[in-house]
Amino acid sequence: WVFARDEQAGAELPDFSDATWKPVDLPHDWAIAGPFDPQYRGMVGGLPIYGVGWYRKHFTVPVSDEGKVIRIRFDGAMAESSVWVNGQLVGERPNGYVVVEYDVSKLLNYGGDNVIAVKLAPQVHSARWYTGAGINRDVWIEVDEPVHFDRRETVLTMPEVSDASATVSIDTAVRMPQGTKKNVPLMLRLLDADGKPVASARVGVATPDDQGLAKVAQQLTIPRPHLWSPDQPYLYKLEFTLGSGKKPVDTMSLPVGLRSIVFTPNDGMLINGQRVSIRGVCIHDDNGALGAVDNHRALQRKLQLFKELGVNAIRTSHNSPSPVLVQLANEMGFLLNVESFDVWRQAKNDMPNAYNLHFDEWHERDLVDMIKTFRNDPSVMMWSTGNEVVEQKSPDGEAIGKMLNEIVHRTDPTRPTSFGINFYEDSEKNGLFKGVDIVGLNYKSGYYGRFKHDYPDQMVMGSETASMYSSRGVYHLPFEGYERHPEMTVSSYDIISAIWGELPDYGWAKMAENPAVLGEFVWTGIDYLGEPSPYFGEDVNEGGKWNSDWPARSSTFGMIDLAGFPKDRYYLYQSQWTEKPMVHLLPDWNWPGKEGQPIPVMVYTNGDSAELFLNGKSLGTKVMGKDKVTLPVTNRWAPIDEFDTPYRLRWDVPYEPGTLKVVAYRDGKPVVEKQVVTSGVPAKVEVTPDRATIAADGRD
Repeated sequence: WVFARDEQAGAELPDFSDATWKPVDLPHDWAIAGPFDPQYRGMVGGLPIYGVGWYRKHFTVPVSDEGKVIRIRFDGAMAESSVWVNGQLVGERPNGYVVVEYDVSKLLNYGGDNVIAVKLAPQVHSARWYTGAGINRDVWIEVDEPVHFDRRETVLTMPEVSDASATVSIDTAVRMPQGTKKNVPLMLRLLDADGKPVASARVGVATPDDQGLAKVAQQLTIPRPHLWSPDQPYLYKLEFTLGSGKKPVDTMSLPVGLRSIVFTPNDGMLINGQRVSIRGVCIHDDNGALGAVDNHRALQRKLQLFKELGVNAIRTSHNSPSPVLVQLANEMGFLLNVESFDVWRQAKNDMPNAYNLHFDEWHERDLVDMIKTFRNDPSVMMWSTGNEVVEQKSPDGEAIGKMLNEIVHRTDPTRPTSFGINFYEDSEKNGLFKGVDIVGLNYKSGYYGRFKHDYPDQMVMGSETASMYSSRGVYHLPFEGYERHPEMTVSSYDIISAIWGELPDYGWAKMAENPAVLGEFVWTGIDYLGEPSPYFGEDVNEGGKWNSDWPARSSTFGMIDLAGFPKDRYYLYQSQWTEKPMVHLLPDWNWPGKEGQPIPVMVYTNGDSAELFLNGKSLGTKVMGKDKVTLPVTNRWAPIDEFDTPYRLRWDVPYEPGTLKVVAYRDGKPVVEKQVVTSGVPAKVEVTPDRATIAADGRD
């Protein structure tokens, strides 16, 4: 592909000269190249995510493909896209996250040169975080015979799943030219992870309807199945073959995870009959320094870090995810809360040019396309229709919520809807609660008991929790909460939350008091570009620039920093979300000039107790849950100024250089230890790769 910024008169025409344009490989994010500049707003990462960008590509299609069905598929293009093929406009789409297809069969020069041109025109004040800009996900060309499978209209459901047997219902969709009357054989084979067939069926495809679509319903039964779950994400492969003989008319395959997910008002979420609490994180779409390109390895590494942390679920805040992320979730064992919109009709005050401009015209098509793209994926557990929309305070909130709810259930009757609510009383008053299956409360863990008392038959979860700030490797004394620090960093003692947020410990305590809560999605799993909280500046509502704290331009909410290194908070959650023995010790042990002064030392562990040593001398043993730690509370919702947490241990240790070591115990036996040492004079910088071999494909 070739790329150019700004308006390019006539760039959609085939004979336009693009000889001076820059060659690029897709996926491509033009904004990550910079420059960092306050004119682009710290709120969106201080990067040029708006403006105009053009992409062009010359390609050939063989003469032998004439008469076939040829489509161009975009997995995402950020944003406000217009697409031309050979000078003919084939479509426009304002939403940069939705998978879009265009049939270009009748526009191509078979055996000759073809040109696809794409114009992207994301607007200023259209986003609250770094979205990237450009064709930042994959683009595909799909070539089919006139009779072919329709993946989007093919639907898998699982009416029965148990350890003894599983039944998969398959509604296979086949596209045929209208008037086709011949009976085309359809063969299904379900293969296990080793490629062995475990079930099959054969049937004929009958005459299509007026839209050229034929649907065939079949069932496969699998005895003693391997079930899919976050802990054991076993995948079968369902092979579809249309036609008979050595050259079938068409083939298709889908991953199949045999699983049952049931949400209950009082017993939580049941996966294959077993109670599973949601241990989730919210994530944005960017990959740090790589920008918002849909890089397979970057996403895989991110999910590997989450898996080690104990995460079992991801909320795709606040947009439709990439197919790469969903594929990895299927393979690695993550449950997905797939979210559609950050705004409905009304703009949020700092981004008047966002999706609100397009909601009325595009909401149904975008929502349906998102669901049809991912409804067969085993990782998808629910659909979210929105997040913190202004309509929580509007009389039409209930009606819009119910309308979106109906669209979801019409398109996929097998999964529930959810919604992220931050204005509890307003949403309750205007009836928005009624327009969603699972009420998601953002930073309202103190409301769990109230909600279950007032709505005992409705399901609830923490759709956003915590919003803690921290900078990796930074420890400020004294040990106290604060709003701002002159260094423009935040202490990694894990005690400072956003004013709307809450301590993780407080949220865990409230979930323990209310076991009916489905679980939580922490804001956020990893730092992201944009929303540079807490150093966002004071002019958020004065033009939305968020620039008075420049050069702050990235969030600090993550358990993992922007480069993918765990912060201390990563291990705090790991201590609550994993069973494998672990212990974590903080801070570092470099405090020159503070000899003899007490340094707060914190320990996170899933052991029963822990013993601390300084230079070989025991400083005593403390017991989890008994020796509580008093933490400051800095949010507006908790009715307290301090919280005594049972989820951490603390010692105040007079500083002396050397080695600080902690040993964690279970049932009185040591199971794991960790130490930090006072470092010497810096000698060198060492870089260690996380793997010995990478793929030489330009993308790893």
